Amino acid sequence: MSVPTRGEEFAKLIEYLRKAQESSAMLAHLYRDDGSKTKALGWITVSEGLKQMQKTCTQIATKGLQ
Repeated sequence: MSVPTRGEEFAKLIEYLRKAQESSAMLAHLYRDDGSKTKALGWITVSEGLKQMQKTCTQIATKGLQ
């Protein structure tokens, strides 16, 4: 069994956040197509929050908190 590295764990975290962001954007699209604008807006907000989380995690991993 190998010892995990920070780089490997960071890559997994970013990948999971990316997939969650894509899924929430797709849910927004599907809700919009069904005519539920309020739920679509909610999922877009989640999607944008996850995208920001990716940026924050990348900043922490590369530069640290400043």
